[in-house]
Parts: sequence; C-alpha cells; structure tokens
Amino acid sequence: MTDQPASTHPTPRLRVAPSPTGDPHVGTAYMSLFNLAFARQQGGSFVLRIEDTDRARFREDSEQQVFDTLRWLGLQWDEGPDVGGPYAPYRQSERLDTYRPYVERLLAEGKAYHCWCSTERLAQMREVQQKSKQPTGYDRLCHGRTRDERAQLPGFSETPVVRMLIPEDVELQFDDLIRGRVSAPRPDDQVILKADGFPTYHLAVVVDDHEMGITHVVRGEEWISSTPKHNLLYRWFGLEPVRWAHMPLLRNTDKSKISKRKNPAARLTWFQEQGYLPEALVNFLALLAYPPAVGPDGEDVEVFTFEEFSSDFDWKKVNPVGPIFDLKKLEWLNGVYIRALETGQLASRLLPYLQRDGVMPASPSLGELARLGKVTELIQTRMVLLSEATALVRPFFVADDELEIADDARAQLKDDSREVLAAAIDALGPLDDAGQGVLGSDSGWRAAPIEAALRAAIVDGMGIKPKFAFGPLRTAVSGQRISPPLFESMEILGKAPTLSRLGRLRDQLG
Repeated sequence: MTDQPASTHPTPRLRVAPSPTGDPHVGTAYMSLFNLAFARQQGGSFVLRIEDTDRARFREDSEQQVFDTLRWLGLQWDEGPDVGGPYAPYRQSERLDTYRPYVERLLAEGKAYHCWCSTERLAQMREVQQKSKQPTGYDRLCHGRTRDERAQLPGFSETPVVRMLIPEDVELQFDDLIRGRVSAPRPDDQVILKADGFPTYHLAVVVDDHEMGITHVVRGEEWISSTPKHNLLYRWFGLEPVRWAHMPLLRNTDKSKISKRKNPAARLTWFQEQGYLPEALVNFLALLAYPPAVGPDGEDVEVFTFEEFSSDFDWKKVNPVGPIFDLKKLEWLNGVYIRALETGQLASRLLPYLQRDGVMPASPSLGELARLGKVTELIQTRMVLLSEATALVRPFFVADDELEIADDARAQLKDDSREVLAAAIDALGPLDDAGQGVLGSDSGWRAAPIEAALRAAIVDGMGIKPKFAFGPLRTAVSGQRISPPLFESMEILGKAPTLSRLGRLRDQLG
C-alpha cells in the first residue's frame, strides 16, 4: 500500500477501465475519447486498465475486442495490459494482493465489517423495503456480531463479504469538472470485498486509481451516486482524491439509456460491421457532448479532427444533458468523410468489406484492383456506409451469366424493353473496344461515345424520353434499378460483357 498522493504527478493521468463482459460498448469509446483529448492537450498520460473482477460475466475474448476496437478508432493508450507501463499489472485480476491490505486496514479501524448474509436473505430484505416504500439498503444485521453470533440467526452464509460502515456524517457533495457542485444520495454499507476474494468496483477503483497515480476520473453520470463512498475511501486511506468529471449518458431516441440489449449500435463492433469510418465515429462521439467549433463567419463547424477537438478541449464546454444517439447524423458525417477520401484510400477501405461479402477474392489481382479503383470513382458519392459498396460493386466482378436481376428492377421493365435492348445492341456494336472506333478517334468504347450512340438510337431513333430510355439497359448491365452511372459502368465493364448482358436480358424477354 503506497502513500504517494496522485497530485505529486507533474502532469495529468487519466484512464478508461472497461469490464470484459461482452462486446465492447460504444460508451467505452465515448469515455476514451474525452479522456484522451484532455490527456493529449495537457501533455499527460492515458491508461487502459481492465476491470475484470466480475468473474460471473467475464468473457475471454472481450479484452482483445476492447484493444482492437479502440485501436481501430485511433484512441491509443500509453499504458495498459498489452503495452505495459510503470504501474503494471493493468488487469485487476492480477492485482488481488494489492487490495487485501486496504481491506484489512478498514477492518482493523472499525470502518468495515464482515457480513454473512445469504443472497436469499438480502433479496427478502430488499423486497420488504420496497413493499413498505423504505429506502433500499443493507440493514446492518451483521454489524457488531461475531461469526458464531451471526450463525445463530436466519439467512447465514459460510463465506462472508466485507462491507463499508458508512458514517452518519458522510459528505454527499463534491465538485465536478462538468457539473460544478453536485449532491449525491446517501450510500448504504457497500460491499467492498466479495465472497470469492475479489474486490468490488468501489474498492478496486479507488485503490487502483491511487496506485497508478490517476489524477482525473472521467466516467458516466450513473456513477454520481457512488462518488461519496469513493471520496470516503480516499479520506479513510489518507489519500488525495482524484478530480471527477461525470459525462452525460448516451441515450436512445426514446431517451432511455443506450444498451446492447436494445440497440445494436451500442456494440462498438457494430460500427465496423456496418462500414462507418473510425474518424467519422470519433467526430460524432465528440459532437454528442461537445459544441461544434465556430467558423470564421460564426457558423458551426461540425467536421473536425481529433487533434482539433483536443486542442480546443475545455471541460466547461461539455454539455451535461444526455445526448440522443442520432444515427442519421452519424450517417451524414460518414458520407462527408467518405467523399473526402482520395479514390485509392477509399478503395482500400472498401476492399475488406468486398472480400467479406464474397465480391472480391482474398488476394485480388492487379487488374481487379485497377477495376475496383475505377468503380470507386463512380460510387464515392453514392454511399454513406462502406458496406453499401457490396451491392454497387458486385455487378463489375460477377460473371455475365451469373448476374442476378433484382425483383424491383425486373418489375419496372416495360413492354418495349426488348426492343430498346435490341436497339442498344445494334447501336453499340460498331464502337471499337480498343478505343479507336470506325467513326473516329473519339467514338471508341468510352462513356461519351457510348452515350452518344445510345441517345441517337433510342431517344432520337425510337422517340423514347431519356427518363425511360435507359432503364432496361441499367437493369441488364447492373441487375439493379438504381446503379452507378450507366455509361461509365459500360465503359468499365467492357464491350463484350456489356453486349452479353444486354443480349441475355433481351432473350429473357423474348
């Protein structure tokens, strides 16, 4: 047990401490972002600690998911289980010997006591309190009793827990960097050491934050009610408390707390699966509780980098009201970031999704990558999610006889569609697929000559309005009702595949 107060550290030290009990929650990224922004602004350190004392809900793969998703977002920590650091170990399950002296000290000083109440007895006690509309909390049946004395009473459990003895004069107010002076409800006698020998969050968080020199604790507002007992532990151990910042909770559109059971967007991995760009998600998470930057003309600037966010950071600007998790806003931001990428960068971002969905092979050839680059230019403005590229790109990489016609595309075909397709085949036949057409150097297999030939044959020759003239061609070439630009798509596909697809649909309509 060290006696070095956190304040002796010359620079701020902040941490995020997720529990590996399932898929990482988006709130982990949200908290990490604000911790890291302040740490980087102040030249401090950002620590990742794994709080794995909840062994009943522990999931072995969850820790690695935390590492992977935070790194995907670019929220890199300075110290942690995988990178080490001067305060290792950074997993609570590896620090059990650290907590025991603190517990023994509280027991010796009469500030904590053993409790042998069974879970059944505690459940009955809470039920009685709720029915009689009393405040729920432990009734101190075990306080002041020896093990043998308690064993004579009902609801006895062989293995005790250790509880804090909350004094009558416990301080319920504290200062918060975001909320100012805060009042919290009176806590009950909190369990600090469980029957399995693992500390609860309430003891471990105070001990670990002190031992690791943490100076600022940024966490969700649901922990406001626990802060008085944490401050009490700091005082009992003679330690200087951290500075608190309780962030507003992320909420669904119905104002309920966002949770993995109700909302798939609560899972951090979901954003990767759907094709959100990490820089867009970071930008969005910042905007949830922080105002936009102000432009030169006083306008809101909602698109900004992490570095810009960090340099401007001020706890007083954080909005304490729980923000609504508006996916429409995130989709808009994601589209902005997609359009800002260079074509090659976007193609590289798309490739894993196309490989996942079977559109492109695990090891694409140079020719396939070149084609993907050309297709990416066509679809860059038509996506808000990277995963949407699958449907747009697939027609360019599927064999002509394996192209499926979507039901909604087939349904919009009209009675004259066969004649339109036949006219298109005749019009495109003379174009030279080498780029030097029989009618001149600019009449080869390029978008402009393709469009000119088709307009002459269908719009002018058949008298069909442009609005309706090219629908059957789009269906034949892409299999979809809505697709990338038609003439550019034909150019990328090439002459033979284009004519093959036009002829295939024509024959199907015969």
